[in-house]
Amino acid sequence: MPVGFLTQEQRDGFGRYVDSPSREELERYFHLSDEDREAIQVLRGNHNRLGYAVLLTTVRFVGVLPDKPAAVPVEVLQVLCRQLAIPDPDCLQRYSDHRRWIHATDIQNRFGYRHFTDPGIGFRLSRWLYALCWTGTDRPGVLFERATSWLFTQKVLLPGVSQLERFIAQLRSRVEERLWFTLGRSVTEEQRLQLQDLLTVAEGNRSSRLDQLRSGPVMVSGPALIRALRRLDDVRGIGITLPAAAHIPPSRIAALARFANTAKVTAINRLPASRRMATLVAFALCLEATAHDDALEVLEALLRDLFSNAEKADKKARMRSLKDLDRSAATLAAACKVVLDSSISDDNVRARLFNDLPRTTLEKALEEVNALIRPVDDVYFLALEARYRSVRRFLPDLLKHIRFGFSPAGKGVAASLEWLQLNLPRRKPEDDAPQEIVAKAWQKHITREDGSLDMGAYVFCTLDALRTALRRRDVFVSPSWRYADPRLGLLDGAEWLAARPIICRSLGLTIDAKTTLDALSVELDATWLAVAARLPDNPAIQLSENTEGKTELSLGALDKLDEPCSLLQLRAAVSDLMPRVDLPEILLEIAARTGFSEAFTHVSERNARADNLVTSLCAVLLGGACNTGLEPLIRTDNPALRRDRLSWVSQNYIRDDTLSAANAILVGAQSQLELAQVWGGGEVASADGMRFVVPVRTVHAGPNPKYFGTGRGVTWY
Repeated sequence: MPVGFLTQEQRDGFGRYVDSPSREELERYFHLSDEDREAIQVLRGNHNRLGYAVLLTTVRFVGVLPDKPAAVPVEVLQVLCRQLAIPDPDCLQRYSDHRRWIHATDIQNRFGYRHFTDPGIGFRLSRWLYALCWTGTDRPGVLFERATSWLFTQKVLLPGVSQLERFIAQLRSRVEERLWFTLGRSVTEEQRLQLQDLLTVAEGNRSSRLDQLRSGPVMVSGPALIRALRRLDDVRGIGITLPAAAHIPPSRIAALARFANTAKVTAINRLPASRRMATLVAFALCLEATAHDDALEVLEALLRDLFSNAEKADKKARMRSLKDLDRSAATLAAACKVVLDSSISDDNVRARLFNDLPRTTLEKALEEVNALIRPVDDVYFLALEARYRSVRRFLPDLLKHIRFGFSPAGKGVAASLEWLQLNLPRRKPEDDAPQEIVAKAWQKHITREDGSLDMGAYVFCTLDALRTALRRRDVFVSPSWRYADPRLGLLDGAEWLAARPIICRSLGLTIDAKTTLDALSVELDATWLAVAARLPDNPAIQLSENTEGKTELSLGALDKLDEPCSLLQLRAAVSDLMPRVDLPEILLEIAARTGFSEAFTHVSERNARADNLVTSLCAVLLGGACNTGLEPLIRTDNPALRRDRLSWVSQNYIRDDTLSAANAILVGAQSQLELAQVWGGGEVASADGMRFVVPVRTVHAGPNPKYFGTGRGVTWY
């Protein structure tokens, strides 16, 4: 790896004052304790006492003994002079280098500071950093910061920045070489040849086997799911497993696999032999988890579309039959009016009813109402039934290639899937289908009038339960990144017994679970009693029973809070201060101030320019940002806004590299604003999400004309 990995900011801030210490830092690092004062007061002369204090506090703050004590910030001198009752900080100018060397040696001996080259220091730091590198994937700059913190903690004087930088680079290289060697020797010679063949392009193909395996699904459809499942089967055919004795952290393998998933085949081919083989082994080890996730993501999206489209289709069908329902309901309402008429005796009510409304009319109205009404928890099976053939195309492959595990809550779903795998191919399935997942809403569709099983209804019932169980992780697959068993991360057995004291201590809990649970039980019981006592007198809470016989809690709406006059006045004042300009004018003004339009160059003629190009560029950017397209911005009376000009600019100037360069200019200009500097360095932001159009086909993108126009996009939180 390259030795020079530090940023200029890290170099400038290593072992020296960058800015004046904050008030908190002054209180923490520059306060002189009684022990410090005892060592300082025996010195002769204010300049010696102040110089000693500067050396002592500076080594605590920046980790080095300064060569020029007088060069420390003024705030440091003021704090130290105040504590030592020294009236004039300028006395430090008389502090000699000879005394500085003597005092530096005394500080090292008295307070236990050691040099980086002392015996044992390098070994201990190497062992600690080696463990960090082997178990994690921290960047070199982060390791540098952690090594610096370790040196501070162990009271080791900081070495030169280049020395520590070179030390970390060499250690990381040793860790990587060990990783490559361990992964490379974990496969047989036959598997080596098989992995090496992944990089070759077969005759008649345009891509290598590696490109084919790492290309996931880009559409949500039944055929796309089948292809994803067969890709999973191909991945399993590689058959690369890691021996248990290797003890390689999964994070290191995942980091190598990420590189293999994104790098070009030519770049992988150019790697050293050991690293190339290790990269391919890591890719093969992680690919099954990725293929599992890709297949289940398509399945989730497919089931979501299936059930939501069925609901929409059912609502449309009900809207078309609304007139028939109104007519039949009016007929039955007239019949009820006759029945409820108290002036008609019970003996004459039927004769009067059939005299006003013929029996055939009532029977027809009753049939129409029964056919059109829907229960509250309807599952829209009639609309789903029309999609049964498309489901039958991918369901056998799903049951064959995906091996679901389950938690106790997902046992019913797993049993139903296992039953479907056995009985779906049969012309006459068994009548012992598991009923644990069958809710009341599905029961009438699954069981026919003759008591037989409706296979289509049972399939949809199982798929409905499967998508819920997948979302809750009641069923899972292994290996997987997203759909794995969430309990795998829990400690068990001896591991938990070893870690329990530390975890309980960090959480402020006792090791004895009974003590903690008893306290929580008492608190919970008291809370329940207090809540139950307030329920009868709380008009905002209502307890009601739903159609399934379960009790539901309903909360009333919150009262609206009146806005204070000060807020209204502030809002009006801010509104008056805002300029009355349109968004295109703001964009043109920013382009004139920052010059970000200069970053947009022609795709082939780097210096190609046109008259009033900035206007055309801003129009194209605005159309893309607002998801309106170019149409609302076209003006025939302005050459810069004509359709052909905007189309030409969009095709030749708007690219990833030009957008990145323009963004860099805008970010740089924004960072120079005084207000932005007051807000901070930009490391922390608050945002509720963003929506953007995706230029490539992906299963994560969906249509939304309101935000994405005619394209497909992603909402990211």
